[in-house]
Amino acid sequence: MASEKIYFDYNATTPIDPLVLEVMATVARDNFGNPSSSHCFGRPAAEIVKRSRQQVATLLRAQAEEICFTSGGTESDNLALKGVVLPHLAQGRKAHVIISAVEHPAVAESCRHLESLGAVITRLPVAGDGTLTAAQVSAAFRDDTVLVSLMLANNETGVLFPISEIAALTRAQGILLHTDAVQALGKVEIDVKALGVDLLSLSGHKVYAPKGVGALWVRSGVELEPLIHGGGQEGGLRCGTENLIGMAGLGVACELLTTGMVDEGHRVAKLRDRLEAGLAAALDQQLIFHGHRRLRVPNTISLSVPYVDGESLLAHLDLEDIAVSAGSACSSGEHQGSPVLRAMGISSDLAQGSLRISLGRWSSKSEVDTFIEKFTAIVRRLWAISPLYPKKTVTLS
Repeated sequence: MASEKIYFDYNATTPIDPLVLEVMATVARDNFGNPSSSHCFGRPAAEIVKRSRQQVATLLRAQAEEICFTSGGTESDNLALKGVVLPHLAQGRKAHVIISAVEHPAVAESCRHLESLGAVITRLPVAGDGTLTAAQVSAAFRDDTVLVSLMLANNETGVLFPISEIAALTRAQGILLHTDAVQALGKVEIDVKALGVDLLSLSGHKVYAPKGVGALWVRSGVELEPLIHGGGQEGGLRCGTENLIGMAGLGVACELLTTGMVDEGHRVAKLRDRLEAGLAAALDQQLIFHGHRRLRVPNTISLSVPYVDGESLLAHLDLEDIAVSAGSACSSGEHQGSPVLRAMGISSDLAQGSLRISLGRWSSKSEVDTFIEKFTAIVRRLWAISPLYPKKTVTLS
């Protein structure tokens, strides 16, 4: 990243790793064949698909044949939820689905659509720190529950849900469990067998691969109704000529994560903690941090600045060439404050003044220190002109 700009919005998207880009360029230049073709141009392309599938599976400690490539996390979530529920509705059977109140729009909106078709959706509340318990999930079970879909890590707060505990409960009841792991992949280790889920969504552009490619892991034996019909690619689950370049990029990105991910997590967590402590001290402990302090991914900070609008903060930071996010980038068009924070019981005033700061592979100590300095100066200027700020004397330095 350019040294004069600071990118602290890795949860929105990540830069493509140079090694990933190199592989993608090689594939684009040397392999234009259709993987479904059996001739000398198609066979090498098919091998690239095979290798990429294995690379993704290895990171998840899964079997290669359980990986279904998609266009990204949103499609993976749609395929998981609709693929399970629609067959029940088509056959006139009841279908009850359990999600949380803080799921990504890809899950929340899919459930709203399924609800319009006759499915029953239970939306579990979260605690003030964004956490959810396995007991809550168990208490929501019904005789017609067919699916539980809960994110592994929240995209705004970074809070982790106890998916493995929940999996033990769903498995005992014969209920399928899907997890949206888009914001967890690459930040915490994922072993699908240990996790115990049946379906897992991931996205390339969150792990230094390109946009437009993702995957859904489908446990062997789980049957899904495809959303896209056609030539039978991806085992019939996702038809259409394969995105060869994207698959290659996602594959090598996953391979890069198989080594050094734990050490990188420790490095980023130290930067996150330095940033949180520095901001809190510089602004007289007046910032409000959201989400559980321990049960979270290592890179994410959710905070509110009292008496300041989040959009104003974003604009001032942007003028300093600093990129952060007001909550989720997938719902940045909303102006009512973060729906995740509102579901956590955060007041609308604080939710509207919230920011999500997310660090990543190229974040550095010098960037953190520069951010603290510039962020503090901006907040103090905004406090000085805010009619709501209780102290009319604000130190601008």
